[in-house]
Amino acid sequence: MPDPQPVVLLHGFGGTRRAWDGVAALLPREHFVPLALDLPGHGEAADLRPITFAGCVEHVLARAPARFVLCGYSLGGRIALHVALGVPRRVSRLVLVSTSAGIEDEAERTRRRRADHELADDLERGPYEEFIERWRSQPLFARESREVGELARADQRRNRPDALAAALRGIGTGEMAPLWDRLGELAMPVTVLVGERDGKFQALGRRMVGSLPDARLLVVPGGHGLAFETPAAVAGALGGQTRNGS
Repeated sequence: MPDPQPVVLLHGFGGTRRAWDGVAALLPREHFVPLALDLPGHGEAADLRPITFAGCVEHVLARAPARFVLCGYSLGGRIALHVALGVPRRVSRLVLVSTSAGIEDEAERTRRRRADHELADDLERGPYEEFIERWRSQPLFARESREVGELARADQRRNRPDALAAALRGIGTGEMAPLWDRLGELAMPVTVLVGERDGKFQALGRRMVGSLPDARLLVVPGGHGLAFETPAAVAGALGGQTRNGS
């Protein structure tokens, strides 16, 4: 029997490595060894500076094995793209969950950067619980169950607001140069996973699959926060067991 494959798991903004607990518990240990990391500005990596995309790549590669399956959700998916583009020979397979290759329109990216910086200011000034409720009230998370919402809130509470503010200013969506024109460089197999209620990211996912040389789109039950809402679907995608639902 071949050795188990290492699986590096990267969480989204405001989360921690614990966001992957439900997914990791469903991965058969005879086939996979999950390694969930805290990204800079989050969890136990809250104090790592500077927080940049290059710094995040360095952080992941310093903790990852020589070759690994790489899975990222939302912000973690954007970091995963940077990792895979930087060291493609180390990434055997890529799984992108509810993510994007960036904002192409410069004016839109500037607006998003401004909004991210304003949100960072709010994080530093206001009660953290108010920020959490504001974040969870986004349309992206509509129709989630109460249980899923509580799991996500509990994970957000493992962070510090000042560190998340620094993360927004350093690796927010508005800070990222778009990677759409580089997706063709990724020759490894890629699975793009989106929720059936997540229309915005379904469209982004279809576009990514169309630009990647060896990719498939999987549309599964759920919304944006699939690791909490449908961990079995994410684990199935990591194991190559989930069928295309699009």
